[in-house]
Amino acid sequence: MKVLITGSDGFIAKNLIVRFGELEGFEVATFSRQTSVSQLPELVSAIDAVVHLAGVNRPPSPEEFVLGNTGLTQGLCQALLECGRHVPVIFTSSTQAVLDNPYGKSKLDAEHALRDYAAQTGASVYIYRLPNVFGKWCKPNYNSVVATFCHNTAIGLPIQINDNNTVLSLVYVDDVVDEFIRVLTDKPKLDATEFAIVSIQYQTTVGELAQQLEAFRDSRHSLISEKVGAGLVRALYSTYMSYLSPDAFAYEVPKFSDPRGVFVEMLKTQDSGQFSFFTAHPGITRGGHYHHSKTEKFLVIKGNARFGFRNILSNETYELFTSGEQPMIVETIPGWSHDITNVGEEEMMVMLWANEIFDRQHPDTIAHKV
Repeated sequence: MKVLITGSDGFIAKNLIVRFGELEGFEVATFSRQTSVSQLPELVSAIDAVVHLAGVNRPPSPEEFVLGNTGLTQGLCQALLECGRHVPVIFTSSTQAVLDNPYGKSKLDAEHALRDYAAQTGASVYIYRLPNVFGKWCKPNYNSVVATFCHNTAIGLPIQINDNNTVLSLVYVDDVVDEFIRVLTDKPKLDATEFAIVSIQYQTTVGELAQQLEAFRDSRHSLISEKVGAGLVRALYSTYMSYLSPDAFAYEVPKFSDPRGVFVEMLKTQDSGQFSFFTAHPGITRGGHYHHSKTEKFLVIKGNARFGFRNILSNETYELFTSGEQPMIVETIPGWSHDITNVGEEEMMVMLWANEIFDRQHPDTIAHKV
């Protein structure tokens, strides 16, 4: 399928073009600000679909709304009609199309041009009145509050908030791209006046957005990660990270050393404990304590280890051996004291997960001989 993408230098287009490059069966033709409208007939003469992303939203004069939004869309429709290419068109309109302002009116008139094209040809037209789209490669200090806030927070600049309670409706660019590919692949039927939608949308406030981005920033110092595995927080975290400059790709974490080796905390979570690693020199034993509620998972990734266990009530003992050559998770059990000894001839390195963040005021770690 050969797809013409207008506005090919824009934020959504960049994400879409990259995704097309990852898939088989798609070929891309592009139309950008450097392309003349007179080239449209040639561009559309051999395409199978159009993703019409081009438009203007901050021109020097209101008249350019008409030229860049309505006029370009009308020119695209005319080129398709003249070439006999009755192909589906995806169009990114705006939620402002219902508003009485020059931008909204130009988008509404562009919608009407596409509806007329569909009525004349029977081709499918998918009009998306998108709210604020965010994600990687979106230009800050332009027309995206998410991009601007991410950029400023990532490089240590202040952000300006007029009203913390202003509601934001958001869609993530990866979800937009997924939707466009679904439509191009499945070609669903819509009623003549129906709008297409990106099903995954989010709502937050300007104040909540700022707080969330600040939490991402601060997590490098606290080591406490936000819940970045799903939904809006996942999408915002990915977006925020994309605004880090290369000199901020890495950061140091505290290292605690003593004659036994080193201990380093890597990551803490809000509700699923923390991750760390430690080393031990040959013959060194670490541990020698029990927990009432805390549990841990150990993974030896280098060296050879002996794990010892003792039930603090019955004095029953147990030991097991593991090494970095054969990955094995060893878990500590509440009510059993435990230790780990380096029984090899080289430094031992061990990954450790605990189900709760270590609290120095309430450590739940009681010394007890194994």
